[in-house]
Amino acid sequence: MEFDEVLVKRRSIRKYKPEPVPREHVVKLLEAARIAPSAGHRQPWHFIVVEDKMAIEKLAGGSKWAAEAPVMIVGLGDPVASPSWYGNDLGVAFEHMVLAATSLGLGTCWMGQTRRDAEVKEILGIPGELKVIALTPLGWPDDSPGPKDRKSLDEIVSWGRYGHKAK
Repeated sequence: MEFDEVLVKRRSIRKYKPEPVPREHVVKLLEAARIAPSAGHRQPWHFIVVEDKMAIEKLAGGSKWAAEAPVMIVGLGDPVASPSWYGNDLGVAFEHMVLAATSLGLGTCWMGQTRRDAEVKEILGIPGELKVIALTPLGWPDDSPGPKDRKSLDEIVSWGRYGHKAK
């Protein structure tokens, strides 16, 4: 799949088929995250791949649709390694992973989890210094949501100074 097509096809999937995701696909996603850029090349992240159904159900919280996925990936930021940039850096790496999943025909749904930090840490035995930033269910999509309306470039871009339109 061409990169432009990946960007257009990427959707938040909230319904998954029960079929397992091949380990080599999961490794490709993790490799995409691994090679993401980070401030000072600190790579202040860690990922946990969860395949245990009971753990996935706990991680899904009240999102029953997320509990259907055969895999859950948890993205952790390391504020010790990069106090100012760990959240941004994890976001870049996580998006690399989500786009790689789309290119393989897999579905994801980025779920911010900063409010559930303590709960997720307890479920997975995560050390205190790491921060739970996001998780995503991962699996074969069982629906195909269409594109959502997006703001025009004129609504989200200024040229030179805020509020200045392109000439």
